[in-house]
Amino acid sequence: MPELPEVETVRRTLNVLVAGKTIERVSVHLARIIQHPDDIETFKALLEGETIQEVERRGKFLRIHTDRFTLVSHLRMEGRYGVYEADDPLELHTHVVFHFTDGTELRYKDVRQFGTMHIYERGRDLEEKPLKKLGLEPLDEAFTFEAFRSRIAGRKTKIKPLLLNQEYIVGIGNIYVDESLFLAGIHPEREADTLTKAEMIRLHQAIIQTLTDAVEAGGSSIKSFVNGQGEMGMFQHSFRVYGRKNRTVPELRTRHREDGGRRPRHAYVSEVPEDETHAQLAYKPGRPRGECTPRPGLPYSKGETS
Repeated sequence: MPELPEVETVRRTLNVLVAGKTIERVSVHLARIIQHPDDIETFKALLEGETIQEVERRGKFLRIHTDRFTLVSHLRMEGRYGVYEADDPLELHTHVVFHFTDGTELRYKDVRQFGTMHIYERGRDLEEKPLKKLGLEPLDEAFTFEAFRSRIAGRKTKIKPLLLNQEYIVGIGNIYVDESLFLAGIHPEREADTLTKAEMIRLHQAIIQTLTDAVEAGGSSIKSFVNGQGEMGMFQHSFRVYGRKNRTVPELRTRHREDGGRRPRHAYVSEVPEDETHAQLAYKPGRPRGECTPRPGLPYSKGETS
């Protein structure tokens, strides 16, 4: 599923490609993509004659603003947008087409058919489903350490699923939670209420750094992600732990195995001794739970207190 960096990349490309274009009509080929309003003909009628003003993002959702309305679009697993000429052949799995007055079209394609679209009057979308319960934006100025700490401190739940909960912090899924926790040197099964202040500071910094780096790289293309111009993201080449089961992390000389949890992908990480180039990674009896080796730059140390 596209996470914050991928959706942000799509937002930026769509602003270049479609801002200022006027919608002549809309074609819907798969009704269940449209979640609000209930009537498909009403959905189409609302957008006819509207000009796209700008595209914003809230978490993993695109917010496409027209003169009077906001179209809230969730790409889910494999949704993608592309701009085409009107006479270009319609590709398989193209479910919604926005026909512009200049002869071009914005097409929404979704192989898995899980994507959704909602239309609301401008200003109402943030107060309605699916946006109204979303949490902090991790790349906003409002994402201060104190704001972050207030969301996770004292929570008696494992830190990874807590970070995945979009009602606390938005936009980060398995990829960027795994990478952020590794960068901060925090085990994904640690209970949130056991984190020290120093660990929370590192985690706050790691989330911002990881997401910023990923946005600059155009997101991560794991399976089918491309931006609105058909270009792949490149951050997958910078993964330290995600999808690297039984592989070495070169700069740390470590190996790792996958962790349990929601669609498990995080690594338990430990140093590989000089003479154990094929060492099997496992927590040894008596080893403090939650000890792992972070990426250089945010040093990990034991015995920290708040």
